[in-house]
Order: sequence, then C-alpha cells, then structure tokens
Amino acid sequence: MPRPEDTDIKRLTRQFIDKTLPKEEWTHRAHFAVALCLLADANVDAYAEMPQMIRAYNEATGVANTDTEGYHETITIASLRAAEAFLRAAAPNTSLTQTLRALMDSRYGQSNWLFEHWSGTHLFSAEARRSWQAPDLSDPPF
Repeated sequence: MPRPEDTDIKRLTRQFIDKTLPKEEWTHRAHFAVALCLLADANVDAYAEMPQMIRAYNEATGVANTDTEGYHETITIASLRAAEAFLRAAAPNTSLTQTLRALMDSRYGQSNWLFEHWSGTHLFSAEARRSWQAPDLSDPPF
C-alpha cells in the first residue's frame, strides 16, 4: 500500500504510463518522480521498461523520437542511476516523496548536472540519444 504522501507520485506515474499525463507536466521533476516510483516497484525492471514508456509517451504527445529530439538513452540511464542512488541511500521507511525532495534539492535536481560528466557535444550526439554513452569528462558518483 502506498504511503499517503506518495499519492501524487503514484498518480503522476499512472498518468505517465497511461499516456494521459498532460505534456506540460512531464518535467525534470516528473521524470525523477516516475523513475523513483518504478525503481521502488519490485515487479518492474525500470531500466528495461522506462525507456519504452518514455518513447510511447512521447509519441502519444506528439513528440518524435529521433536523433535530435524525443527519447535520449544516455540521459535516461544516467537519471535512473541517480534516482536509484538516492533510493538506496534513503533511510528505511523514507517515502518516495521525501526521497524525491532530497534528490531535487541536490545538484541532480538541476537539469544541467549532466554537464559535470558529459561534454555537450558528446551528450547531444545522435549516438548518446540512441544508446548509452559513458561520460567523457568524469564519472558520476553512482
């Protein structure tokens, strides 16, 4: 049973999966909320399922998944790893809402955190959109 404070995250995740989440609500914070929710669900392989979910959501909201827009594999996997690190570091019985708040209050809450580890040229290459590309500047701590 979800903790009462996690109701909004569960709703957002359901709407995302059902492709009924309004496009303007699919924000940096929402990506992390869904990632945490999927990672916390023992019945879901977030690393396998979230990429397909994002592609499907993009298509449902009119966003093409191409070499220049839409789904981005490297950003998705890096973000899942960051979310997973926060989930593992959280004390037992910490709600997803509390974990999301801690994540968003950290440097990962800023969408530019990736540039500490990937150069813009590397991160925004077609290869990085299509498949995982290791950082070219420094390794993240997770």
